[in-house]
Formats: sequence, C-alpha cells, structure tokens
Amino acid sequence: MIATSLAIPDVFLIKPQVFADERGFFMESFNKEHFEAAIGRRVHFVQDNHSLSVKNVIRGLHYQVKCPQGKLVRVVSGEVFDVAVDLRKTSNTFGRWVGAYLSAENKQQLWIPEGFAHGFLVLSEAAEFVYKTTDYHSPKQGRSLLWNDSSLAIDWPLQGEPILSAKDAEAKTLGAAEVYS
Repeated sequence: MIATSLAIPDVFLIKPQVFADERGFFMESFNKEHFEAAIGRRVHFVQDNHSLSVKNVIRGLHYQVKCPQGKLVRVVSGEVFDVAVDLRKTSNTFGRWVGAYLSAENKQQLWIPEGFAHGFLVLSEAAEFVYKTTDYHSPKQGRSLLWNDSSLAIDWPLQGEPILSAKDAEAKTLGAAEVYS
C-alpha cells in the first residue's frame, strides 16, 4: 500500500497493491497494521456502509458533530469525484477542500479523518461506494454542508444538474454551519 498525503496533510490517498493476471486481480482492501502505519495513527472502525447512486448524484457534504466519523472510502463499481472539507476551526486548513477521483478501475481509497465533511459526485452511469467509519451513524448528530457554497468553491466536475436529497438541498453554508472546535 502507498499512502500519499494530499493538500490537506491529514487526508490520504491510498493506493493498494494489486496483483492482476489473466484470471482477474487480488488486492488487500484493508489491513489494520499497514493502514495505521501509513497514516501515522491508530484507528478503530466500527461500521461498514455500502451505497449505490446514479450519475450526477451528489451525496453530502455530510458530517456528525458530537460523534465525528473518520472514513476510509472506496468505489467498487463505477467512478466518483470524492471531496473532504476541513471543518476543524483550529486547523490551518479550515474551510479548505481536497478531492480525488475514485473508481473501480483505479481501486484507490481516500482516508478522511474525523473533523471533516465528506461527499461525492457520481461520474459514471452508476457507482457503488463502500466505506468504513470510526463511529456509528447518528442521524441526530448528522449535518450537511452545502455542496455548492461559494465560500468553499469546490470544483465539482458536474455535467448537468445535480441530483440531491432534500437534506442536502437544504444544507448550510460554511458560515452558518456547526463546526468542530
């Protein structure tokens, strides 16, 4: 596994070692010891999630306030543009975002630590997205940051109108959002 720190140093793009031949491929999608060594900290995952979304769906930008979740995300079918926004008020990168293209083809993963909002845009006709979390889903603590907040200036590679949930369509801007202290 190769872990590369992105423009926000706590967010890592993970490239697994893939063994491919005429039969197909094999890869280790998660190894606790290797993962923790790569990101430089201990992590305890408690939940796995799996979603299917169609082209132009934007899910997010989601986060939880009192029980923040670190996420290790990947795509098993299709392609997405994945985004993490730093919501840690005391961070030098507060309000900045990073993005990465994740696909079944490139098999890359993104580590998004606690204190970030997370979302993705589906670029293929459909995409299956799987991820591990460091805390349980808590609808009561769930928040959404507005995907097109001009203060964030996220450069979404969107072609056409986005498809949003009601929750995401009514999300808050960074200036009005609850953030981490």
